[in-house]
Amino acid sequence: MARQAQPDHAGLRPPRVLILSASIGAGHDLPAEVMAAELREIAPGVGVTVLDTVKEAGPILAAFVEGGSAFDSRVGNLMFELQHRALMQWGPGRRGMTRIVMRLARRRILGVVARERPDVIVSTWPGVTEVLARLRLTGELAVPVVSAITDLASLWWWAHAGVDLHLITHAESVAEIHTIAGPDARIEVVRGLNDPAWAVPLLEDVARRALDLPVAPKLVVVSGGGWGVGDMEGGIDTALKRADTIVVALCGGNDELKARLDADYAGNERVQVWGFTDRLPELFAAADALIHSTAGLTMLEAQMRGLPAISYGWGRGHIRLNNEAYARFGLAQVAMNREELAVELDHALARRPEPDLSFAQLPTAAEVVLRLHHA
Repeated sequence: MARQAQPDHAGLRPPRVLILSASIGAGHDLPAEVMAAELREIAPGVGVTVLDTVKEAGPILAAFVEGGSAFDSRVGNLMFELQHRALMQWGPGRRGMTRIVMRLARRRILGVVARERPDVIVSTWPGVTEVLARLRLTGELAVPVVSAITDLASLWWWAHAGVDLHLITHAESVAEIHTIAGPDARIEVVRGLNDPAWAVPLLEDVARRALDLPVAPKLVVVSGGGWGVGDMEGGIDTALKRADTIVVALCGGNDELKARLDADYAGNERVQVWGFTDRLPELFAAADALIHSTAGLTMLEAQMRGLPAISYGWGRGHIRLNNEAYARFGLAQVAMNREELAVELDHALARRPEPDLSFAQLPTAAEVVLRLHHA
């Protein structure tokens, strides 16, 4: 196969940036949308296209990925865990899965690149990062590839020797990336993969008034992530055992979960049940503790706000390995059952740290992508 034409780095026209995401959770789409918005703001004339890779890769791969995301059941949870162990943690399984994905997606991904003619490709979904990186190594893809990594650990497919630049949200991820991608892997710690409001300090009482929440009680946020999974009832009930707490339960995009919790806690004035919301920067400034099930950017956002965070309620697949890393690096507490959760929640509510303002000093992902284009 002939190599693709080299991208235009001469600066004669604004760059074209292709962002490949996947609509299987806010953890992939949100970074893509935030980066695209900032690119358009800071680089007038830039061409930014955000595509759902799962749909672009064809119906077979889409059916596999989307089917694997419907895991909020006993059987689904077990399958999610087994898939991760067999297809990620186990080397032969991971290599076999890579061959299958390459066969299914290679031609379609090359077609997308030929159609869009980008100068830089950014991937916010590891499933396509692996494909792009391998195409870079074979020389079939001439366009620089950036992997935008929002997890702390379990970084197979996020990291690869064929990736030109790894953008990470946790400095603690560096060692694992070098283990996977090699000692020469380029890495930069960034912000700008979530709402810019996270970098702006906000006082607790101001945030509570903005959200029409009472100022006095302790506020515990119980989150099932974008998928709305995990032992939400366990988190809520544990928080309610304290007489001085109120709870905001976050159900993400899981409408069935929201309906169930609305029914279970109907009439309980100490519980508010929310669906998807864009007001997390205010909510986390208003809160005193977070109980969260699916790791990812939400735990980082708690760290930015100085909000004590406890990972609890799911702990399967890549979340299990992220939990191990949270404990190893001291970034969050991990509770394995409701008894441990009660102890950790008491500790969390005893003292609220100051917000971590160091994140505001980091370059944004959009800035680094533009710098790569002009290099």
